[in-house]
Amino acid sequence: MAERLADHTTLRVGGPAGRWLEPATEAELIEVVAAADAAGEPVLVLGGGSNVLIADEGFEGAVVHTGRLRGVRTDDVAACSGAFVTVAPGEPWDGFVAATIADGHVGVEALSGIPGLVGATPIQNVGAYGQEVGQTIARVRTWDRQENKVVTRSAAECHFGYRSSLFKAVPNRFVVLSVSFQFRLGTLSAPVRYAELARTLGIEPGERAPMADVRAAVLDLRRGKGMVLDAEDRDTWSAGSFFTNPLVPVEVADRLPSDAPRYPQPDGTVKTSAAWLIEHAGFNKGFGAGLARLSTKHTLALTNRGGASAAEVVALAREIRSGVEDAFGVRLVPEPVLVGTSIEP
Repeated sequence: MAERLADHTTLRVGGPAGRWLEPATEAELIEVVAAADAAGEPVLVLGGGSNVLIADEGFEGAVVHTGRLRGVRTDDVAACSGAFVTVAPGEPWDGFVAATIADGHVGVEALSGIPGLVGATPIQNVGAYGQEVGQTIARVRTWDRQENKVVTRSAAECHFGYRSSLFKAVPNRFVVLSVSFQFRLGTLSAPVRYAELARTLGIEPGERAPMADVRAAVLDLRRGKGMVLDAEDRDTWSAGSFFTNPLVPVEVADRLPSDAPRYPQPDGTVKTSAAWLIEHAGFNKGFGAGLARLSTKHTLALTNRGGASAAEVVALAREIRSGVEDAFGVRLVPEPVLVGTSIEP
């Protein structure tokens, strides 16, 4: 019986896999991907399934699950240079974050509670509450499916940007084999830049707080928004934030209502809030009539209330994107990887 991909995604939608593979070692991972490529078989590399929307028809090819590839190795710890830590792609991300805090490794504490596996984090430069993994990643080791060889890229060569990287810009070319981080040592967090988190901690933006306190505050904030996985809470049956915050030209930002959030960017664009645009376009929390609806806690999450199909999630995404574009002239971009489907009309 074919493996049901809905059982391996946080949205809990997706049809069967053509073939389901679970390599146990890096060598096996390279072997199965290379063999499928040589045979002309489509390949989907799947980690925690927290940032993907798979079609109801499933995936006709090899689905390579990386969850068995575990391991964390600390290569060097020094007061002057910090800690250099290399992590296998199948390590659960939040467990790794908790371990960094326990070990006094500073820099990812505000990324607590994010679901998924470590190998996926550099692909979209996972970020939240003022931190991004690209700020602490030193290098990413990959299998280059085009060149058929192992390639290690420094952080600069990964071209990290807002929810973007080289790996996302060239999809399906690179398979992450390991991620290496360079951490500062200490018990206090990196400077807290996110205003909501600073308020929760009772500090000013730019100040530091004990890392354990930052983690606890972030987890509380995420739970309040339905962004910490909980099988009993249908608001967490989602892919997290479904749309990225738009980066728009200044003239587009100037046409938005005066109370719309605006965050000038170094490249001259302006970031605004996708959640604000969605809500002010008339899509309130819980919006929807079927089994796919907006979260009752956060307008940026599209959720499966139980038994929703991928097609229903896609239809809701299209409705919301069209409504925002009609209201504000801003076209939202989906954050999850869409497999076998599209929200384009």
